[in-house]
Formats: sequence, C-alpha cells, structure tokens
Amino acid sequence: MKLNTGTILLVEDDNHQRGIIKTILTKEGFFVEDVDCGKKAIEQIKTGSFDLVVTDLRLPDIDGTEVVKEVKRLDKACHVIIITAFGSIPSAIEATKLGAFYYLEKPFEKDQLLIIINNAMNQVKLLKDNIMLKDQLYEKFSLDNVVGVHGRMEELYKIVKKVAPTNSTVLIYGESGTGKELFAKSIHYNSPRKNKPFFAINCAAIPETLLESELFGYEKGAFTGALTRHAGLFEQANGSSLFLDEIGDLTLSTQAKLLRAIQEREIRRIGGNDNIRLDVRIIAATNKRLEDEIAKGNFREDLYYRLNVIAFSVPPLRERVADIPLLVEHFLNRLNESHRQKKTISNESLQILMKYRWPGNVRQLESVIERAYIMCEGDIIGVDYMPEEVKQGRTNSTSSHFEIPDEGLNFEEIERELIKKALIKAEGKISHAAKYLNMSYDKLWFKVKKMREKGDTLDFTNK
Repeated sequence: MKLNTGTILLVEDDNHQRGIIKTILTKEGFFVEDVDCGKKAIEQIKTGSFDLVVTDLRLPDIDGTEVVKEVKRLDKACHVIIITAFGSIPSAIEATKLGAFYYLEKPFEKDQLLIIINNAMNQVKLLKDNIMLKDQLYEKFSLDNVVGVHGRMEELYKIVKKVAPTNSTVLIYGESGTGKELFAKSIHYNSPRKNKPFFAINCAAIPETLLESELFGYEKGAFTGALTRHAGLFEQANGSSLFLDEIGDLTLSTQAKLLRAIQEREIRRIGGNDNIRLDVRIIAATNKRLEDEIAKGNFREDLYYRLNVIAFSVPPLRERVADIPLLVEHFLNRLNESHRQKKTISNESLQILMKYRWPGNVRQLESVIERAYIMCEGDIIGVDYMPEEVKQGRTNSTSSHFEIPDEGLNFEEIERELIKKALIKAEGKISHAAKYLNMSYDKLWFKVKKMREKGDTLDFTNK
C-alpha cells in the first residue's frame, strides 16, 4: 500500500460497485469514506473535510448534480468526479459546468480511474497551497500585524479600514523606511482586489526610458531590442492594485502619461496605436512634499490632485518612540521563529534604541535587530551587539536631553503644543506653519480643524 495521499468521499448506491472502487482507492493509499445516497453524502460534506468527492450521477434520492452544487458551496477547494452511464452524459456535462472536475463514463478501467483521481488530487493540492499562501498574505498584511500604539498610528489604522474597501486612489507620505509599502499592501490585502497579486515599482530606481516600458509596455519593434510584445505593469495589474513608490521622482513626461492612465482609465503601449481599457487601483507614495515640487515646477498640479484623493502620512520612528519596544519584540519573535531560538534584548539595549534618532526609520531598526541577533552568542542581546552609531546616540545633544517620564508621554498633547507654537510663529498662516513642522498643508489643516472641533481656541498671539 502507498502512503495516504488524500481523503475521498465515495457516493455510490450499487454496493458491489462501491466496494470495488473503495478497494482500488484504499490500496492506493487514499483514505476513503463511502455512502450509498446523496443526502448522506451532503451530511458528510457538511461535517467532514475531503479532498475529493467521487459520486455516481444517478442516485436513489437526489441527482449527483445536487452533490456537486453542495460541495462547491461548502468547499471550493474540494474537487468532484462524476461517474455516469452513457445515457446520462448530457447531465454529466452540465455537472462539469457547475464545477465538477471530470466525468467518468461507465464501464471504466482501474488505470483510467486512478489517472483521473491523481490528476484531481494534484489540482486540489495546488489549490489548497494557493489558498494557504493567500491566507498567510492576508494575515501578514492584516492591520492587526501593523505594529504601533502611537496616536497617529491609530489614526492611520482607521483611515486604512475606511479606504481599503473602496477603489479610491491613495497617496502615502513618509520618510524612507517608515513602512509606506506595508500600508499600501494592507490596503490591497484588505480590499476586494485581495485575490489578485499586489504589484509595485520604485519610480526612483529605474531610468525614465525603462520606467515607461515597465509601466505601459511596448509593441514588438517599438525600439531596438523590442523583439516581442511586452505587457507593462498597468496591464499586469488589471483588476488589482499598483503601488508607485517615490512618485515624486517621476519626470514630467512620465507624469503626463500617468495622468492620462489614471484619468481615462486606459493606456497605450509604446509603439502601439490601440488604447487598452484597464481597471487598476493606484496607491502612490513619496518622501517629498509634492506641494513644494509643484512650486518648483517639478510636479504637475493636475496629477497631484488626481493622486491626492485620500492622503495620509506615516510618522517617522523618532516621533513614535513608544512603538520601539513593540517593534523590537515583533522583529525578535519573527527571528526566533525562523532560527528556532529564544533570544531577548536587555533593558539597557532597549533604552539605547529608544534614545537613538533613527534616520533610516523602521527599516534601519529592523536591520540593527537582525544584525545584533545573528552576532549575539547568548540568549540576551546586550549593548555590545549594538552598532557604534546607535550606542553613540546616547550622548548626542539631540537625544541626551530627551527623557521619558515614568508616567509616560502624552503624544497628542506634545503634538498639540508643537502645532500651536508653529502657528504662533507663522502668525496663524497654516501654509507657513506646515513648513516649520515639515508637514503637508492638507495634513496640518486637518489637524487644526480637529483641534478646533475639540474646543481649542488656538490663540495665535505670542504671549
């Protein structure tokens, strides 16, 4: 007997035929449960888990097509093979339209049965593996796995939950390494488009000529080296989401083509004459202030308004110090699981990490933790395993005067005071205050509006 290679439910009212098929499949190593009617089969399907259902089309109580319908309703990964007599082939064909994997005509040979069974099992395995991988993706990019307790992070979670189910274009601001792509993936994998792959491109990393080819594709012979037709990312992402990272680095020429793609919902391949209609959700990100780039003539204002439908900023790590212990724990848990070890970090090391300014943000912190984890020979990651620049951060003037009180920090109050000071310095002009705070005009205007709604009078006179 071979090793168990799957679980099969056999539905056949002929006791002799059922016994023969069950013996054949059991000897091949399959675990087989058998019933003699359709209603019993449906009860088994509701309470059990099967890789495959093999059912006769003609059953004493209900038609085999009803079994197919119920299987596909309860478990899309489970396949169904119909056994049919010659006269019922039209009904068997109809069953395949309802989702049956194959129909097998009586009488059939043992080898013929096993070939079809094994083909079906291979398909089921691929389908279940695919479902498992997708479930892992959904879990990985669930908002529950985006680490952070800072007030501004809580605001972002609420925004993403509202935005994800829609088709609206999203613009994410933030310094490099803050996790802009993580939020983009969270939007995609919590949206109706989640069953399709997430597509992404870094606009700053690819030369202009190549970038247009990657985005819009090209026809054979469009330029030297274009030996075949190439579908660009817009075509590949049809029905899905396309993440355009560092969109502030696009040239004006590419911006014009992108504007048309977003506005008209169609593209034209390089060297092509036909317009291709598409359904692509755009999620863009930048570490630049696009308002400033517009003022400099580097970014199209009309494109900015197309992108800026839903906009939010991911705060840098230095502004959410309270999240550092959570992030460190998250990275260590992942490393411990991967390396099958159980390492922790010392309190002194954690204090050093919380005092450092983190110019590379979360990405830099993750790299530091991974390096320290690998270099550490014991179970506790001490100060000696911290990079020199991080250790020196303890005595930098920027960090040495910053102390965390025992009662903790009120980030909302700190932010409120900083906004008030900036507005006083700017004599109430939000555009000037936004520059002092390194914040977009829209973002500051929104925060000021919220503060006023809470009863803050925002006196702009410098007392």
